[in-house]
Amino acid sequence: MPVLRPQFYLKCIVQLVFSRHRAQNPQGTLPMRNLLHVSACLCFLFAPAALSAGRARTFSRRAQARIVREVRHRILMLADFGVFDNIAFKLNGYDVTLIGQVTRPILKSDAEREVKRIEGVERVVNRIEVLPVSFHDDRLRRDVFRAIYGYGPLQHYGVGSNRPIHIIVNRGHVTLVGIVDSQADKNIAGIRANGVFGVFSVTNNLVAPAKRK
Repeated sequence: MPVLRPQFYLKCIVQLVFSRHRAQNPQGTLPMRNLLHVSACLCFLFAPAALSAGRARTFSRRAQARIVREVRHRILMLADFGVFDNIAFKLNGYDVTLIGQVTRPILKSDAEREVKRIEGVERVVNRIEVLPVSFHDDRLRRDVFRAIYGYGPLQHYGVGSNRPIHIIVNRGHVTLVGIVDSQADKNIAGIRANGVFGVFSVTNNLVAPAKRK
């Protein structure tokens, strides 16, 4: 059944008022009483919309915190999510926006599908970029990986399945994202990546905890 808008009802009411007046007084003007009837109809139809527009929606902080935890967990548990991918997200109310870069299209669609399954998520906007296929970039990924994770002071970051330093390569440009233990480790990782032959530039977005004063 089609949904009729308030404008349709208003049009019908106005036509009814004018048609009744013409039948009773073909040459006269519309009485003030009838104009008041039309004004009352306007208030009745549009007042609820005005009230709802002015009422700000509130969101449960507990529900938002649960959604954040669930999104993080599901991204980390994606089967194809690896050290050469980067997926982040933003939460606006109960809407999730996925951002980042991945090496395979299936990872983009898998991330969206998993987040949509989370209870309480109302909408998912998928802005993940699929990196172009490039043999040169594939070589750089392998070389930068060995330069960082194979270097003595940084080898402990390679323990476990979820390595914290992610290496994003796009047309010869390298971006490092993730979390390290110290500013010194961040600097070392940047220097190691910058020393790989064929790398055009390195953007070091690794996060290190602030020093306690």
